[in-house]
Amino acid sequence: MAPGQLASHYAPRARLRLNAQNVQAGEALLAFGPVAAEGAERAALVLNLSARGDLIEAAANLFSHLRALDAAGAATIAVMPVPHAGLGEAINDRLARGGRPARMK
Repeated sequence: MAPGQLASHYAPRARLRLNAQNVQAGEALLAFGPVAAEGAERAALVLNLSARGDLIEAAANLFSHLRALDAAGAATIAVMPVPHAGLGEAINDRLARGGRPARMK
């Protein structure tokens, strides 16, 4: 087996809510790009994979940011959309494998 081939990669304790356009009170936020999700001020903690929208920077920050957000203790991590092109495909794949999906409200 090669790294990244497992059905589940790093799995945070918190649920991941992928492609989040807004943040619910108490959620942690994994942001991407220069524009914050609606309600980001309500987040328990906000970390941005890349404020410039750089997919290489985002990939380099992915697991450390997930671990830090998970350590903040929020039950859910809202994950802003990451483009599905180029390296974004791998980032989205890791996010999909990385945790239990959160139920939508």
